[in-house]
Amino acid sequence: MREIIFDTETTGFDPLQGHRVVEIGCVELFNHLPTGKTYQVYLNPERDMPEEAARVHGLTDDFLKDKPLFAEVVDQFLEFIGDAPLIAHNAGFDMNFINAELKRTGTKMIPLERAIDTVVMARKMFPGAPASLDALCKRFGVDASNRQLHGALLDSQLLAEVYLELRGGRQPDLAITTEIIVEEASVESAPRERRIPRPHAPTEDELKAHEAFLTQIKEPLWKRA
Repeated sequence: MREIIFDTETTGFDPLQGHRVVEIGCVELFNHLPTGKTYQVYLNPERDMPEEAARVHGLTDDFLKDKPLFAEVVDQFLEFIGDAPLIAHNAGFDMNFINAELKRTGTKMIPLERAIDTVVMARKMFPGAPASLDALCKRFGVDASNRQLHGALLDSQLLAEVYLELRGGRQPDLAITTEIIVEEASVESAPRERRIPRPHAPTEDELKAHEAFLTQIKEPLWKRA
């Protein structure tokens, strides 16, 4: 089963207020495990970068000014995700931004029900506990020491490990099953050697020894009438 973990970095919190996507990061999973295939792109948002947003992800106007527009990479992005389920942390946020970008280019939007929200999964598994990506990395022992700033691809890679744990960890049913086929070997049986039957009748000496033994038994059961 193919799935896509994805994340976005943006200029703000609401696409309806003119905020735009500035980075997309995707990680491909097969049977819930990363395949090593990723997709990542920085985008020119065609607007200024608010200072508070730049403090979160470190992406500045100067860095983004020569990056492609979303319209220039939309086909590559859609080709990478294909028709796979999309997994994101706080999926509604990322899906709203992606769909806003798709709408601007006149491209068909992605149904929200196609997304799986790992925040919802975490809150069901650990009611009342913090459900941020940092908190879940700490809970599951996922190394997030490189996460000094938010980054779409880095966060997707961390979320891939968290998602695996939320699914139950490295269980046998999550791995690709290896079929072991045992071939039956044909063994030619060697002809058996027939032995002469051993004599079983007691000898005269054995009969006498048996009678002597019986005389030592007091009140044998077979003599009671």
